[in-house]
Amino acid sequence: MDPVVVLVLCLSCLLLLSLWRQRLGRRNLPPGPTPLPIIGNILQLGDKNIKKSFSNFSKVYGPVFTVHFGMKPIVVLHGYEAVKEALVDMGEEFSGRSKFPVVERSNKGHGIIFSNGKRWKETRRFSLMTLRNFGMGKRSIEDRVQEEARCLVEELRKTNASPCDPTYILGCAPCNVICSIIFQNRFDYKDQNFVNLMEKFSENIRIQTSLWILMCNTFPSLLDYFPGIHNKLFKNIANEKRYILEKIKEHQESLDVNNPRDFIDCFLIKMEQEKHIQQSEFTIENLVTTARDLFVAGTETTSTTLRYGLLLLLKHPEVRAKVQEEIDHVVGRHRSPCMQDRSFMPYTDAVVHEIQRYIDLVPTNVPHEVTCDIKFRSYLIPKGTTVFTSLTSVLHDDKEFPNPEMFDPGHFLDESGNFKKSDYFMPFSTGKRICVGEGLARMELFLFLTTILQNFNLKSVVDPKDLDITPAISGSFSLPHSYQICFIPV
Repeated sequence: MDPVVVLVLCLSCLLLLSLWRQRLGRRNLPPGPTPLPIIGNILQLGDKNIKKSFSNFSKVYGPVFTVHFGMKPIVVLHGYEAVKEALVDMGEEFSGRSKFPVVERSNKGHGIIFSNGKRWKETRRFSLMTLRNFGMGKRSIEDRVQEEARCLVEELRKTNASPCDPTYILGCAPCNVICSIIFQNRFDYKDQNFVNLMEKFSENIRIQTSLWILMCNTFPSLLDYFPGIHNKLFKNIANEKRYILEKIKEHQESLDVNNPRDFIDCFLIKMEQEKHIQQSEFTIENLVTTARDLFVAGTETTSTTLRYGLLLLLKHPEVRAKVQEEIDHVVGRHRSPCMQDRSFMPYTDAVVHEIQRYIDLVPTNVPHEVTCDIKFRSYLIPKGTTVFTSLTSVLHDDKEFPNPEMFDPGHFLDESGNFKKSDYFMPFSTGKRICVGEGLARMELFLFLTTILQNFNLKSVVDPKDLDITPAISGSFSLPHSYQICFIPV
């Protein structure tokens, strides 16, 4: 038989198989755009603004719909009611974490962000307890954040009011807070190990938000048979884990079980307590991945929010002036801001909340997975189905936040100027998978921003009207455009 005819027949069979599998997988699932064979809805979704695509689909198919990444069906929940119903009211059923080939290859099911089942529950419970014991939300952690805020101010003074890209410096501060919790010690901002660590974190975020990684997660064979930036990602992660492992070995040599110094010590003590348990989740491999998860989650999210927040304050000098006026009135210039001040600073509190709402840092949330066959509204969602919960649709709900595309601290203020809470404020997600470090992140954002504005006036190198505050990338992670800023001492 002619080789060309054989090739055509094989491709035709593959196409028919793809169509049959997609049709089979769509039975009883929510409606959605018709997927193309093999590639699904990827062409309709794009990689730059998936949240806009989801918004458009919701207008056609309603708040619960299905899209296909390749041949993989993904249920999308759009709007506050659908998201709350799933993550809060049916929290256990939606508490799974979706498996993606790129993550599975590097994490192997370990850690706290992408683990599942017993391992996730035990690691999360231990991490929360340990962070609380080290003062998360209490005075001792606040002291560490205030100390780092002072170090940040000193580093910013070294710029001598000259234009600078604040990316690296703003990344160092939250990373050092995490270092003090995990390793006990902070690093000098010029420490080469610290510089290398920060560079890898930033590079990995850029890689993970790329179209290529989306393609690799959709078609896993690309990881094995094609060159690409995924190899750089895996190399960076391996180097990060190697560095953490070296720190763990140092801790093992100096461990005092009666006087744990940090997160690693507490984990090692737990390992010793469970060494006779055959299926214990407290292993060196899980410790390495969990420590890295805490680093990544605790560094990039907070630093990006700070960087985006300063850009918004450059764009809106009238907002910045009102925050500085409130800082002068409540805190003054002769002491560091503290968390007790927040209840007396409603406008500043509203600005911090509005920054998080506006930038919509993780538009589609970290993907969930249903842990059993469930009926959600009128649809049957099979166990193992990936679920995207659109945080954009909650944070930018126009009924809760009038003119949601505008940056307006008034979204969190009542008519008397008092701070106004909102159930729609979900930048850290909600339910059983809510961010472990939410309390720490809230503290850092408030203390870092107020300490910066207490000590510096901010100046843009271009006319504020020309600053672009739309995301440079808005796929799985919203990143701001690069910009230059001058920190002018007051």
